[in-house]
Amino acid sequence: MSSPLPVFDGHNDVLLRLYKSTSPDPIADFLNGEEAGHIDLKKAKTGRFAGGLFALYSPSPRAGNTTEPSTGALSRPLPPPLPMDEARASIVGELAMLVRLERASHGAVAICRNVAEITAAMARGALAAVPHIEGADAIDDKLHFLDVLYAAGLRSLGPVWSRPNIFGHGVPFRFPSSPDTGDGLTRVGEDLVRVCDELKILIDLSHINERGFWDVARLSRAPLVATHSNAHALCPSPRNLTDRQLDAIRDTGGMAGLNFATGFLRPDGQMRADTDIALMVQQLDYLLEKLGEDHVGLGSDFDGAMVPAAIGSAAGLPVLFDALRARGYSDALLRKIASQNWLALLARSIG
Repeated sequence: MSSPLPVFDGHNDVLLRLYKSTSPDPIADFLNGEEAGHIDLKKAKTGRFAGGLFALYSPSPRAGNTTEPSTGALSRPLPPPLPMDEARASIVGELAMLVRLERASHGAVAICRNVAEITAAMARGALAAVPHIEGADAIDDKLHFLDVLYAAGLRSLGPVWSRPNIFGHGVPFRFPSSPDTGDGLTRVGEDLVRVCDELKILIDLSHINERGFWDVARLSRAPLVATHSNAHALCPSPRNLTDRQLDAIRDTGGMAGLNFATGFLRPDGQMRADTDIALMVQQLDYLLEKLGEDHVGLGSDFDGAMVPAAIGSAAGLPVLFDALRARGYSDALLRKIASQNWLALLARSIG
């Protein structure tokens, strides 16, 4: 295994995992290393996971999957809208978890609000955490809570997760499916996009349906970004991006982050830990072909999804880079994918 490259990642859900933990001290578990989960400080140091967009997410009550007997297709209905108070409680709790992590780490974890802070944290070996909200269910129609979150460090926002809210509509967990599954942004959703542009909050297009994607493309002056989505041509999940969407991302100088979730890698859409890492390489090949080498990175979905067992956790990131080297990727291209592209995109988006 080669010396690992520092990685800045487009998406993880470790804060939700810590928030939901039944451990007496999840902060200490993260800082000291633990068996559970994909990311902790020990795993991050082993795999050179140097930072990323750390999601704040409000979970829905868990719904079961159904399978069509004739086709084997996966279908899970969209969860209903989440009450704002319920959504806000988890967002505040997860943000508090990140603040406590930073305080207890004595410099090993840093909340970052711009690229200068990210690069400074990475240079001194601290884990650079940029707060991101995955689904704006906790934000009111006057956007008052957006201002509060911005003051607390929020610099990236996905208007929807895979359920409707007052801003728009997410895609269902259905396979196979097009992302063209319903209406686009609401009026207040359009207001949200405009205000995010003004504040320089990155707008994340992962989870939004296709009409919502095109509404953001029409309204926003910022690069189009999907932090953790793959190519629909290779895996026809509605969570993945069509060629036309990829073209739009490329044309705005935007970015797509490779999602490690096996259901968004496999052509059969199955969540299986034995998924071949070659499918990750195939997705990166395709994304690079469509977007160019300056517009592709990683969006692992660590702690939010099943990832290939060959990767396993943040500690296993060098396995992917070794596979890419074997594929013929140059060291310069690997550095771009690992962190440089995300940092350049964030400089254009959040400053």
